[in-house]
Amino acid sequence: MKSKIFFLASIFSGLTLLLCCKSSSDDQFDPSLINNPASAQGGISGDLPVMTFSEESFDFGEIRQGEKVTHHFAFTNTGKADLIIGNARGSCGCTVPEYPKKPIAPGEKSEIEVSFNSSGKHGLQTKTISIVTNCKPSTKIITIKANVLIE
Repeated sequence: MKSKIFFLASIFSGLTLLLCCKSSSDDQFDPSLINNPASAQGGISGDLPVMTFSEESFDFGEIRQGEKVTHHFAFTNTGKADLIIGNARGSCGCTVPEYPKKPIAPGEKSEIEVSFNSSGKHGLQTKTISIVTNCKPSTKIITIKANVLIE
């Protein structure tokens, strides 16, 4: 008997939740506000930006522990739409990228500055920078390396 009461209470609660949470068509957003060139079938429609790097990996070689080094990764938008970088982050706090906040037009060149702080590090270090863009695929990975010497 208790299981029947629990079952009926569950159904009643679910129906109440559905009725309360149902939104009117006025509450829905306009899907055309989202500019996503990928279709539901996985295809791509429209023109896309393309982030083309002159190099995707850089080796600082041997550096001293505690040294801060910087490298500029140059890239060009070789696509047919504005390139927008939404975020760039290093694989750890010792690797800090700085990226352009404004859209990069087709054919335009720009760069991402990556700083590496070797304090507390030793030996061979490989760090990645994940760049989130409006390209397809949306995430691009670049890499830095250094051999940190302890003196």
